[in-house]
Amino acid sequence: MRILGREKLLKCGKKHADAKKALDAWFQEAKESSWKTTQDIKKRYRSADFLAGNRVIFNIMGNRYRLVVKVRYQNGIIAIEWVGTHAEYDKMKF
Repeated sequence: MRILGREKLLKCGKKHADAKKALDAWFQEAKESSWKTTQDIKKRYRSADFLAGNRVIFNIMGNRYRLVVKVRYQNGIIAIEWVGTHAEYDKMKF
């Protein structure tokens, strides 16, 4: 998959050093994947939640952090929309 918005992961990793390894691992796995459907994501990330508009929420580090992406399955593109702590996520409106 092609991933857009990696700078958001890097910024979060700098702000929250404990999340850096987990975010890097997610990036590498997603980059090497070829998701065609939501089921492809669910096979690997059972706790992933799916929203309207092909948005997916990933729990990072046991749900301490959340990652919101938009997946364009036909094009093989993942656009990172937001990443931060679970507390920050609770204040967001998606």
